[in-house]
Amino acid sequence: MQSPLVAVMRAICPPGLSIVENPPLSRYTRFEVGGPARILADAGTEKALIEILRAIRESGEPYTVMGGGTNLVVSDQGYDGVVLRYTNPALEFAGNTVIARGVKGLETMTGIPGWVGGAVYGNAGAYGHSIHERISSVRLLDAESGLVREIGNSACEFAYRESIFKRRKNWIVLSATLELEAADMDELRTTAAGILKIRNEKYPPTMRCAGSIFKNLLWPQLPEAVRALVPAAVVREGKVPSAYFLEQAGAKGLRRGGVCVADYHANLIYNQGGGTAQEVGELIAELKQRAHDRFGLDLEEEVQFL
Repeated sequence: MQSPLVAVMRAICPPGLSIVENPPLSRYTRFEVGGPARILADAGTEKALIEILRAIRESGEPYTVMGGGTNLVVSDQGYDGVVLRYTNPALEFAGNTVIARGVKGLETMTGIPGWVGGAVYGNAGAYGHSIHERISSVRLLDAESGLVREIGNSACEFAYRESIFKRRKNWIVLSATLELEAADMDELRTTAAGILKIRNEKYPPTMRCAGSIFKNLLWPQLPEAVRALVPAAVVREGKVPSAYFLEQAGAKGLRRGGVCVADYHANLIYNQGGGTAQEVGELIAELKQRAHDRFGLDLEEEVQFL
């Protein structure tokens, strides 16, 4: 029997809307874990997103917003409500002339999977750089008021793998304006190819994982007793990799059912096949406990949970 909300959505049926009932969310996350959503609604246009979000809120049904699912662990029970995704893939250029050339600023993020909204939400980055360095402004939809607004870089309150969007769950990222620099195309291509090679060796595209599970540790925030244990060569861009502490705590190769810690990277958990969200959670909890018992550290997850 079709739910009343689905009937309303289909009656509104703005262009760009796609609705699926009871899809397994494991299909939409890179970990490939998670039970079904009661409704998955993809809005391909801003108008569709606003109209469907209004219908959801008026219905009183629970809802959540997700992006590409590359950094998300979904419960084995799924989500008893609407999972809403904004799927508009458009790129826009200022003015009516586009000059084909190399542009510098995002090459260190080559190969990071996911969508722009998720990258802004988590201030994604690699090799000492993060996307916030290139963001001029972010356009967002305030789900509570239904209003679209644009905020500048400083209002996004970016920090290491952090932004205001993690605290304001009712703000949905619609787009980001980036400022890049002209650069030599061949040099950029060489840099990007090298980074992609390293990334694909560490996190193969077919691997069911979310990349690094935990944030790295900021050097100035580490207790003096812990800093004394860290070799200088381990410190990179003012951070100590969580993988260093986890390796010392014997994390490599640990497993829970079908979920494993890589034997070559202590901060990489992957689903070997048939793994569950519960097993992911149990393994994450064990790694956190080991880091706390050995070093007194409280590791913080990069992954998000639904």
